[in-house]
Amino acid sequence: MKSNVLFLCTRNSARSQMAEAWTRHLSQGSVSTYSAGLSPSEVHPLTIQVMEEVGVSMAGARSKGVDEFLGKVAI
Repeated sequence: MKSNVLFLCTRNSARSQMAEAWTRHLSQGSVSTYSAGLSPSEVHPLTIQVMEEVGVSMAGARSKGVDEFLGKVAI
């Protein structure tokens, strides 16, 4: 069974987005990764730029609120 990991931060614009992308990249799909924020805003453009520079895809990244995950996944 795949493990689920949810990374939380304030805005889901940088730190949790990067943690989600790194975990997905390093686990090669063996871990289901998610990220969310308590007060979501837009993903910071530099977050995407830096991750692309190191070869980690941020394709489809969008800022999400924690309420999107409540009751939907076992974490």
